[in-house]
Amino acid sequence: MSDAAQPTAAEVRAAAEAVKAALDRHLAAVENRTGEDDPAVYEAFNSLAMAAEAYDEHLYDRYDEVTPFEIPGVDDALPPYAGPENPNALSVLIRRDYAVVEPQRLLSQAQRLADLDAGDPERAQAVGASLHAALGVLFGEYEPDEIASRHKEFGLEEGDSTLWVSAADELAEPGEWLSAPFEADTQRVVCRFDVSSVFDEDDLGEELDEVRR
Repeated sequence: MSDAAQPTAAEVRAAAEAVKAALDRHLAAVENRTGEDDPAVYEAFNSLAMAAEAYDEHLYDRYDEVTPFEIPGVDDALPPYAGPENPNALSVLIRRDYAVVEPQRLLSQAQRLADLDAGDPERAQAVGASLHAALGVLFGEYEPDEIASRHKEFGLEEGDSTLWVSAADELAEPGEWLSAPFEADTQRVVCRFDVSSVFDEDDLGEELDEVRR
């Protein structure tokens, strides 16, 4: 960016003052909220997010500095909650992405597990050089949380992950949603937690970001 296009020091200061004012308005809206999904709080949150983003851009353009906090963008925020105030049931949806960075390690671990299963020789023979079969063995043996904590042992590298907690009126009937288990009404999402290296690489990519408070 050329010097002529840079914001002035006064413009940076004005952007900082706008953040302070937005903080005051947000706190006032929270203190005087009329319910869990008060639109005034939602509007104040969005205004604060936009003011903070503008300040961050001005600060970087003028001084090559950034702010130490992350505020979710308005476009990324969940819509206002429209579920039951007192949920009788809930659904927890989890997605974790992995890259297969050491295929041979993955194959070796799966083959070891298959070989230990003396009662199923066909399972041991099925692994071979098939990553598809190896993944089936691995995820069939370990719980997802254990794989997440030991992913390097299995030749995997963590990518982004997310967890959604969604409110329900009542517990689903057994087998009711098995054909389409990952559909979610975003207006019933009580809270969402994202983990990604885009938040803060200094924290080893384990920044916990609560989208809806």
